Amino acid sequence: MDVRRLTMLLELSRLGSMHEVADALGTTTSSVSQGIAALARDAGVALLEPDGRRVRLTPAGRRLAEHAVAILAAVDAARLDLDPSAEPRGTLRVAGFASAVRRSLLPAVDDLRVRHPGIEVRIHEHEPLEAFDLLARDEVDLALVYDYDLAPAAWREDHEVVPLWRVEWGVGVPTRDRGLTLADLADRDWIVNSRNTADEDALRTLASRAGFTPRVVHRIDSLELVDDLVVAGGGVGLLPRGRTSRRGVSVIRLRDPGLVLRAYAVTRRGRDGWAPLRAVLERLTER
Repeated sequence: MDVRRLTMLLELSRLGSMHEVADALGTTTSSVSQGIAALARDAGVALLEPDGRRVRLTPAGRRLAEHAVAILAAVDAARLDLDPSAEPRGTLRVAGFASAVRRSLLPAVDDLRVRHPGIEVRIHEHEPLEAFDLLARDEVDLALVYDYDLAPAAWREDHEVVPLWRVEWGVGVPTRDRGLTLADLADRDWIVNSRNTADEDALRTLASRAGFTPRVVHRIDSLELVDDLVVAGGGVGLLPRGRTSRRGVSVIRLRDPGLVLRAYAVTRRGRDGWAPLRAVLERLTER
């Protein structure tokens, strides 16, 4: 049903005459009459009936006018929600890896509660491959993902990618082994991520350059659990430098080449005009 015709019907229910409706809407009485007649055809019922020299709403017309109140209010709310110049308001769904949620998203959410209280952020913890799938199915609006400089992500044509930050990574080993090189670890068991392939790809590149093929034994998502396995002698694995690891774990710096994790905010192309998403992206990229 045409929104303007619904507006005419609602105004007629309030004002009582087509002439007054025409004055209120800045149009002609003929346009109002034709609009309501077209609305009746859309609805498949009579909306007006004679009332002396005037017309009045039929019971069906009154019911449709009651519905028009909610319909027009919903349309106005939708327009406001999508207006780039309006105060951001709406529910933003974010899928992201744990480090980005802690480092970038949670501070942004705290700040947005003050700046834009109309934005509700719903957080889903996912590794990049999972987040990309959710973004493609339109089940989230924003994906916080990562890759490594030695294992770059394969972006889709409809991805809008915004770099966030970079962190140097190394190899987590028992502290007693902190003086070893990567080549010295060739015979160790290795730990890789259970839910993403990027770190295993980077590890295999590093190992190839060091002259060995890593024996991958454990697949673990939690960095804290990787720490526990390293301390227990269960293997070694890639870990971020500068992070506070469990006592007994040291992170060897990699050189020639080094390894850098790169974090990104990813959206579907053309979606960043939505005010809540734009507000969150702006906060994430503030320096």
